[in-house]
Amino acid sequence: MQVLRARHLLAATAIVSLLLPYGAVAAPPSSAEKRADREALRTALLEVLQRAPLKVSRVGVHMQSLDDGTVVFTHNADELLNPASNVKLVTSAAALATLGPEFRYDTEFLVEPELPADGKVKTLYVRGKGDPSITTERLWGVVSELWHSGLREVGDIVVDDSWFDAERTPPGYDQEDSDRAYMAPTGALSLNWNAVAIFLRPGASPGAKGTVEMEPPSDYFIVDNQLSTGARRARRVSVTSDPSGAQQKIVVRGQVPAERGGAVSVWKKIDNPPMYFGQTLKQLLSTRGMKVKGRVKVGLTPSKARTVHVAQSDTFDVLLKRLNKLSSNFVAEQLLKTMGAEGRGQPGSFTKGVEVVEQFLERDVGISRGTYVMKNGSGLNDANRFSAAQLNKLLRHMSIRFPFAPEYLSSVPIAGKDGTLKYRFEGSDAVGKLRAKTGTLEGVSALSGYVTSAGGERFSFSMMVNDFAGRAGPIVAGLDALGAAVAATGSSLGPSSAVASLADGGKPSGAIDDVAARIKTYLDLGRQRDQRNLGFLRTAWRSERDPAVRAVLAESLYQSNPHDYLGARTLLDSYSAGNDVYGRLREVARVLSVEVPGVTSMVELAAGGNTEALARVLELAGATGVDAQAQAEMSVALGEVARTAPEELVVALRASSPADREAASTLLARALVQAGQADHPFWKSLRRLQGAADPQVAAFSKGLDSTLSQKVAEAKAPRPSEGGAPVQVVAPAGGASSPTPPRSTGSAPDASRTAETRPGG
Repeated sequence: MQVLRARHLLAATAIVSLLLPYGAVAAPPSSAEKRADREALRTALLEVLQRAPLKVSRVGVHMQSLDDGTVVFTHNADELLNPASNVKLVTSAAALATLGPEFRYDTEFLVEPELPADGKVKTLYVRGKGDPSITTERLWGVVSELWHSGLREVGDIVVDDSWFDAERTPPGYDQEDSDRAYMAPTGALSLNWNAVAIFLRPGASPGAKGTVEMEPPSDYFIVDNQLSTGARRARRVSVTSDPSGAQQKIVVRGQVPAERGGAVSVWKKIDNPPMYFGQTLKQLLSTRGMKVKGRVKVGLTPSKARTVHVAQSDTFDVLLKRLNKLSSNFVAEQLLKTMGAEGRGQPGSFTKGVEVVEQFLERDVGISRGTYVMKNGSGLNDANRFSAAQLNKLLRHMSIRFPFAPEYLSSVPIAGKDGTLKYRFEGSDAVGKLRAKTGTLEGVSALSGYVTSAGGERFSFSMMVNDFAGRAGPIVAGLDALGAAVAATGSSLGPSSAVASLADGGKPSGAIDDVAARIKTYLDLGRQRDQRNLGFLRTAWRSERDPAVRAVLAESLYQSNPHDYLGARTLLDSYSAGNDVYGRLREVARVLSVEVPGVTSMVELAAGGNTEALARVLELAGATGVDAQAQAEMSVALGEVARTAPEELVVALRASSPADREAASTLLARALVQAGQADHPFWKSLRRLQGAADPQVAAFSKGLDSTLSQKVAEAKAPRPSEGGAPVQVVAPAGGASSPTPPRSTGSAPDASRTAETRPGG
């Protein structure tokens, strides 16, 4: 037995050695060289931790050599922190150990008593067992199999969702009221990750009604199309998805530009997984030529039903890559319930799944119950607590556990290559040599995984940052500097050089005319909206040190592929309201006689409800100062955001600084005066929020109503230099001097997933 274990350990070590290093590995360093390398590494890591904003945040770091087991660096490693999506490392490890890499999901299609010769059945039953990977394309393949098995006519379609319990959303999801795709519910019968794509196209000419198409289409959806075609290049769109009985109501507001080619897609969650699956199946059966005479119903499969077809998923090792590389919250929660059903008996539940994970951590890894907190499998919101030392212990365990090590290591993103690390660590020694899981929430950033240093030594590490203020960009840069420092250990330049290159945010360079000429080139590339430019733009963004030019490059990346959330992430991290970016870009705009670069794209994201973009727009409003042109541009921008994302704007105003809120509300009042609509969506939402269940939200909304009423009155008054009558506009919803009208019953738009920041990811 000991010989067998030794062979397994040697095999796992060989696999790790093959997976982690890229390229030839140098000869092992001497003891003195290793001590010197590690001392240089510790010095570099401490330097990063002493920089703002890491210095004023809660940070936990633990790094350990996989070669000799030595802890090479630790900092607050036992403090329990919110790990965000690093929890997926725990979920996937437990699933590998309990389900096995060859595990497959079955989805059964049955009839009673059996399929007759004429192919006509009274009821088609579909029994799901949690497969998270069924897509419309796979379901079309199943429909073809049913056709070739002889099925020609169906009465009712009964969808059996009983393998999981009725609790669709795990603990932590209730902290966020959102229809974004990453909030998708669980279901034993699920389709397209329980999200739907809404495609938007302009009409034939400015002013014409836009086109809204669902993918996949079915009777499950009720579409309220309020989309128009605009004359401007800007896109201002809000899409909401809400349950409506057994159906889903999709409301589309805003406008798309007439000149933009192609469709714009927005992904939203659905709320009734079995009905979504069943209605799509009904549509596909009809498309294939089969008659469906009855209805789609939720029910149980009778024991006497006979199987017509079983649709099997890929093996678990394939599904694992979608979980970790793309940080899929949906797959993580499906796995948690699957472990509960398989390990504790059906129906699978979140509680049962967590019990299975806790047993794995205690029995296999050696992490005792009660020393951490795990409530869900995805890491979404404020529901979990782990320490850096605990996550590192898990990583070390999985790296030597045969036969799970290769599947586990290959599932996490590779720095500079794929997944959520595709655009991180560029230009550093970590590219191709670091594999890690990211984690991102408001005030939380994490990175845990494996790295091979330039000197050939292999490390596991876990880094978590909590409670930081402001943008995530500087925190991410700090974590990347920590990882790059480990990768550079043993190189000729050493870890300090990696820290200097990645932690340095750059500084303004060159005369404004020279900077404007460079920016014009990148603006022209962005206007082409051509994905073939992405490689060049990413290289330029990586090598550019001027913050203003980097911000323009980030916008061009986003405009070249607005569907890629990583491009939006780059823009949000690169663009700031400071003088080094927004201030200098206003100067560039005057030189080039264009709108301030970046603002249009930021407003586009904000108009769709993107939380970070909304915060950035309010910061930009506060940074306009006394610049009349900048104020006018931001007033128009806030008016557009107020139309498509009114409730989100109120929430963002509440979270903003007093100075930014004052400036933004003044500019917003001007925009509302220009709109001149008593039924403007913003006034409706503001009235609705005054009756919110949260007393703080209600109080803020009432105060904002009063403030805006006063500012609108001031904006309507004639200026001394103008003379004449004030602009004739409709009075606002209410305020200090007017009664509050009845609350509207209309629905308010939630955040669009056009370019989400993928919380938890």
